[in-house]
Amino acid sequence: MNRYSLLILVVLLQACTGTTENKEKLPYYVTADFTPHWLSEEELQKPVHQIPSFSFINQSGQNVTEQTVQGKIYVASFFFTSCPGICKRLTNNISLVQEAYKENTDILILSHSVTPETDSVTRLNQYALQYRINQQQWHLLTGKRNELYSIARKSYFADEDLGAVQAENDFLHTENVLLIDKQRRIRGVYKGTSEAEIRNLIIDIKRLQEEG
Repeated sequence: MNRYSLLILVVLLQACTGTTENKEKLPYYVTADFTPHWLSEEELQKPVHQIPSFSFINQSGQNVTEQTVQGKIYVASFFFTSCPGICKRLTNNISLVQEAYKENTDILILSHSVTPETDSVTRLNQYALQYRINQQQWHLLTGKRNELYSIARKSYFADEDLGAVQAENDFLHTENVLLIDKQRRIRGVYKGTSEAEIRNLIIDIKRLQEEG
């Protein structure tokens, strides 16, 4: 069963059991299988999976840390500049998010390179210029490979080979784009190569804003 079928099943089960609390809010994703959880206010008083502290470098040579996204909603993705096909489609689709929220300084985009050894600041800057990326809103990130891969796999659950044991140096590949709330919790997962799903992401960002 794929995650979309699972999402539908969860919604139907909630409807059958009469569970309506927080149904208007986006779910939380706390495990690598991306099972959606609608948490009550009481459950939210307990620790919920959160993206930890981090420190990477963007295309302008500036440090980007958890302080950069404090109090902001952000979109997280993974790519590399020499990717021949999929990453181009992914970047073009994420550009729709940039366009939709270009006037909103509380919405950020963090795209993490999975080949940081070749994606230097200079190369990321060239990529940003090529795709007309607003460098104040959309951060292309590089850094230490082990740190990028660790946060990708352990925190963003960003790997297509779910359930498989991954060696530290195994190449990371994912089309997933994630929606992260102001407390750095995962609130949405989308196939980044699908324009329809990215348009759903744009809608969900608005819903997340309405949560406050």
